Amino acid sequence: MTDAPREPAPKRRRAGGRAATAAKRRTGGLNQIPWRVPRNLDRPIEPLDAEGVQAIHDGAMRILEDIGIEFLNPEALALFKEAGCTVAGTNVRMGRDWVEEMVARAPAQFDITPRNPDRKITLGGGHMVFGNVSSPPNYFDLEIGKKVSGSRAQCANFYRLTQYFNCIHFSGGYPVEPVDVHPSVRHLDVIFDKLTLTDKVAHAYSLGQERIEDVMEMVRISGGWTEEEFAASPKMFTNINSTSPLKHDIPMIDGCLRSIRRGQAVVVTPFTLAGAMAPVTMSGAVSLSIAEALSAIALFQHVRPGAACVLGTFTSNVDMKSGAPAFGTPEYMRATQMTGQMARFYGLPMRASGVCAANVPDGQAMWETSNSLWSAVQSGTNMIYHAAGWLEGGLIASPEKFVMDCEVVQMIQRYMEPAVVATGPEEIAFDAVREVGSSGHYFGIQHTQDRYEEAFYEPFLSDWRNFEAWEEAGAIWTAERAHRIFKEVLADYEAPPMEAAIRSELEDFVARRKAEGGAPTDF
Repeated sequence: MTDAPREPAPKRRRAGGRAATAAKRRTGGLNQIPWRVPRNLDRPIEPLDAEGVQAIHDGAMRILEDIGIEFLNPEALALFKEAGCTVAGTNVRMGRDWVEEMVARAPAQFDITPRNPDRKITLGGGHMVFGNVSSPPNYFDLEIGKKVSGSRAQCANFYRLTQYFNCIHFSGGYPVEPVDVHPSVRHLDVIFDKLTLTDKVAHAYSLGQERIEDVMEMVRISGGWTEEEFAASPKMFTNINSTSPLKHDIPMIDGCLRSIRRGQAVVVTPFTLAGAMAPVTMSGAVSLSIAEALSAIALFQHVRPGAACVLGTFTSNVDMKSGAPAFGTPEYMRATQMTGQMARFYGLPMRASGVCAANVPDGQAMWETSNSLWSAVQSGTNMIYHAAGWLEGGLIASPEKFVMDCEVVQMIQRYMEPAVVATGPEEIAFDAVREVGSSGHYFGIQHTQDRYEEAFYEPFLSDWRNFEAWEEAGAIWTAERAHRIFKEVLADYEAPPMEAAIRSELEDFVARRKAEGGAPTDF
């Protein structure tokens, strides 16, 4: 397969974490936190009281019972009939008792294990995992200086960033849509890049039978698993969006059914914009979103009890002056927190996002994304999608924004380290306080010397120098520094190891499926 990006033979992996700081400085590497799946130590913010939770639940159940959801997928309609739901054409109404019974079958926590088992992630139980930007059709960086259509080479570079940064736990979608590759074979080329350039948990789009089946088979090959081993537990996941309001389309439901039947995880994320595709009130928008999500999750649990499912939220508002989507708003934050309460009410893991409406990697981009990320933390979210690289409401992917977001994500993960809030004798440090007393300082005492290297978060992007020192060093603004780091990461990047036989099998699979025509298109 000569058109795929090739990497040199794998080198020995560098050690991670602060123990390797000095070595990384010598080699031009960044100060990264070690790879780990952090746990949320904080109590979630819960804007709803018990009556509010019950009101949203009742609102969602009334939608399912009295209004119904449109399912365009014929197989889904037959399955709902089999389950005793009321099916009229494409409209499906379902009783709350049945929905509650089905949703209760879903696990509250599960693992997804990629080809590198050291990169296993856990969803649920307070765990938090962060993923890269997915699906923008356009690309922007400071070197090009304008918005352009995405390419395979740019997409591959985002996979390199995804692999490089320890704070990014899974490889979602296409970080930018490679429009230079025909849609019939795009999934084959891009998933090959994803599986060879990263060894983290992979996402597959549910966009027709051929695409989801091809990706599942490629993931199976990448791990060297038999079909029985692959289907025994999740090795990847798919994410679908409802077609709000109150509709699920054909290919996404088909892809989810195929995924759960082969033991893979499914994330159901209604894309509800208050004032446009959902009621203008946030409780109404959340109720609609919950109804759309639970209708699909209930179907999947009917088909395969215990299937790994995640309740997703993408509820925000529109700019009522222009109709454009807005993200990182107060309403977005509250909707995420409210959905977090509902996810806990149903005993489901939750997915949210790190998003913004800004067009370039500037201050607006960062305060909106930071609001989005922190609302995910506050809500008890387990899977944070689009955590690095998102611009223009999901229409642009930016490597500078990716690097800038990783600084924030690292800070969040450091914030959650138990050591930061430990209260043992060494942390209370009474002897150190007695030693310094009221007339000394803490810089030179042994207690500080033993801990100073790991005491505080050390940024890789933020510049903490005063104005004069910053100006003397060239007065480089944040996005410019991020661009330099992006280039350094590409130069320093090392592909994760993959056995030659497995790579060859992947190449053969891609070549065969291309010869067969890939996925059908109408152009």
